[in-house]
Amino acid sequence: MGARLNKFYESWEDSPDIGFVMMKGSGRAFCAGGDVVGLRQLINEGKLDESKDFFRTLYSFIYVLGTYLKPHVAILDGVTMGGGGGVSIPGTFRVATDRTVFATPEVHIGFHPDAAASFYLSHLTGHVGEYLALTGEKLNGVDMVALGLATHYSMSEHLDLVDERLAKLVTDDPSVIDSSLAQYGDLVYPDKTSIVHRLAVIDKCFSHETVEEIVDALESEAAQLNEEWCTLALKRLKEASPLALKVSLRSIREGRYQTLDECLVREYRMSINGISKPFYHDFCEGVRARLVDKDLAPKWDPPALEFVSEDMVDSYFAPLGEFEPELKLPTEQREAFI
Repeated sequence: MGARLNKFYESWEDSPDIGFVMMKGSGRAFCAGGDVVGLRQLINEGKLDESKDFFRTLYSFIYVLGTYLKPHVAILDGVTMGGGGGVSIPGTFRVATDRTVFATPEVHIGFHPDAAASFYLSHLTGHVGEYLALTGEKLNGVDMVALGLATHYSMSEHLDLVDERLAKLVTDDPSVIDSSLAQYGDLVYPDKTSIVHRLAVIDKCFSHETVEEIVDALESEAAQLNEEWCTLALKRLKEASPLALKVSLRSIREGRYQTLDECLVREYRMSINGISKPFYHDFCEGVRARLVDKDLAPKWDPPALEFVSEDMVDSYFAPLGEFEPELKLPTEQREAFI
């Protein structure tokens, strides 16, 4: 998919007949992420070169999207998870709907939030990026707008009007597209269950330096508040891969001080290390437990946070081997402006 998108987007960017690009999904989802089941099979068959091509191609496309010279509109009508965020959020406009379900659930398959997630999550308000990365919490369309992950909102039943309006536009002016999306969109406000009402507690808990301290803080808050979201967040933390939790926390923290291209280069390094020895077990086991056998009983290695050493985490971030090329992005030709 990434290779085809790269080819299309580059040709459209050079075409004087195209003013802007709109991306939307077909069916119930916008994009539920990459084919991790297929990726697991490639790893188990020892086809690492094909696995590496998957990440290289996807991350390269995301950089093209984040540096695209023409306005980009993504219609997030349905499930938008994992790589789905990567192929939409770096673009100019993101339209969420009442059917949108967003999440970065990678820690529950023994991986890290990738596809530019360490860039866009880390730039959210306070420490909500750490919260979303470590718990895999799902957001609806209204909360996506409230946090800035989406720029506009439309009821799904009104998307035909949005499509019709955009189809009539002959422009490459972002302000014209913006006003059209606003005119044909819907005005919504967060309800009482919205994440915006939890931000103070999230910041208090997820600002801590280590995952262990975050868990302790959340346990203390859960005991005091007796609120369902807090108990559920704690449960999700304890279900996730301990290694993935520590790796993901560091990734978000580093992403806060990096550019888009720096995040993608680092994520590529992490992803290649994550599907290689000695770390590939958690990814393969997480995908098996969640998506293949669906027993929801992964056997993580290491099995608990106290067994995940600093050296393990450092190794996950380590430069690739002498004969393993790093991700090369065309930063001289395409400068990120987000």
